[in-house]
Amino acid sequence: MLNLIGLCRHEVSGVVTEVGSKVQKFKVGDRVGVGGMAGSCNSCQNCSEGLENYCPKMIFTYSGKYVDGTITYGGYSDSMVVDEHFVVRIPDSLPLDAAAPLLCAGISVYSPLKYYGLDKPGLHIGVVGLGGLGHMAVKFAKALGLKVTVISTSPNKKKDAIEQMGADSFVVSREQDEMMVIITHKIYSNKN
Repeated sequence: MLNLIGLCRHEVSGVVTEVGSKVQKFKVGDRVGVGGMAGSCNSCQNCSEGLENYCPKMIFTYSGKYVDGTITYGGYSDSMVVDEHFVVRIPDSLPLDAAAPLLCAGISVYSPLKYYGLDKPGLHIGVVGLGGLGHMAVKFAKALGLKVTVISTSPNKKKDAIEQMGADSFVVSREQDEMMVIITHKIYSNKN
């Protein structure tokens, strides 16, 4: 188990301040992060198959319950205890406050991009919404070499999407003409 200093809610980054006697991967002073899970039973079928997120005794980092009955408060705590299996090392070059969002919103968009093969340079993808997940999706997609169209109900987000995040185009979903351009392009692309 690890004891860390938290910086965000359910996704936490910090510095290891204590390690248990069985911890092998980390030492005091390591910069680390934790996503949404602090622990699991490590003995059910789901855990044995690497599917700890389906463990009936999963311990969430926030509003979860440790085996001793203590409630977890994630990054709202001064420290927390986490099974080392659910901890990742944060490189020195990445500020801890920038790393924490990658452990939830970041992985929520990066994982499907990789899983569905949408990580090939030159592909064109649409990102619906430019909130917490949407801006991460744009950043990852651009880093992977994709062409990105942001689709949003908020026209005032266009400048940020294109100038700050690097999106290639922006469409207001409430504008039927703009949406038709996407639909027409998709139909045309599928015929070729």
